[in-house]
Amino acid sequence: MTTTQVTLVQIDNYGPWTTTPEPRREMDLQTLQSRLFADIAQFLGHRDAYVFFTRFDNMIAVTNGVDGAAHAALQESIGNRYPVTVSLGTAVAERPVDALEAANRQLQVEGSAQDEHRTEVLAGEYLAETTPSDLQVAHFDVVNATGKYTDQLNEFDTFINIERAYGSLMRHLRERHGALSFFVGGDNIVSVCSDLPEGAFADAVSHVGEDVDVELQVGVGRGASAHEAGFAAKHALEDCRHDGTSVELFGAPAAGD
Repeated sequence: MTTTQVTLVQIDNYGPWTTTPEPRREMDLQTLQSRLFADIAQFLGHRDAYVFFTRFDNMIAVTNGVDGAAHAALQESIGNRYPVTVSLGTAVAERPVDALEAANRQLQVEGSAQDEHRTEVLAGEYLAETTPSDLQVAHFDVVNATGKYTDQLNEFDTFINIERAYGSLMRHLRERHGALSFFVGGDNIVSVCSDLPEGAFADAVSHVGEDVDVELQVGVGRGASAHEAGFAAKHALEDCRHDGTSVELFGAPAAGD
């Protein structure tokens, strides 16, 4: 059985801030968002967690092994260095989407995301211990994306094809299995899943192929942290590429990376 700890990172009162005292330059906002994401990714990455930017004003992190003190330190660091603050809600569940729902509620009960009085909420629960079976991470990519798309189409049309595959996959895994899937650049998608069998991943690959005519392959890993599970998934994906298979489970562990 999997046990996923999810943290929702939400910028406080961000919408009104972007237009006060007048609308701010778009590239200034994009720069702030990207730097904030990079800093949060670095902080959590050093603690073997993963963070995904989603809409940038909201970010979703898989934080198994990251305790309440570390969350407080992250929040304080952001507050000291940025013109905005963040609220953090954390929850634990077998299915990632259930953990996210609970993490969201931790913030929602404190007030609206655009309530100027609701700032720097730090709420939730944290895993006391981790085990090697806590997390299952799947790393998908598009088969021969360079040959089929990058070297054949203009970049925008390539992007459309990759995003169509991402949209199809994320909906399928969310609706069928309560998994959370995130585009991570290039032609790569990382899915945080509950304890799914090989057949579920084969079905997901088939679904995307039938739905949007994009061929995927996937490596799946397990671990006590997002890094451990994700790194094992990367190794399993390399097995797919080497062997020409669509699904490979449980690649080499992260101990020697």
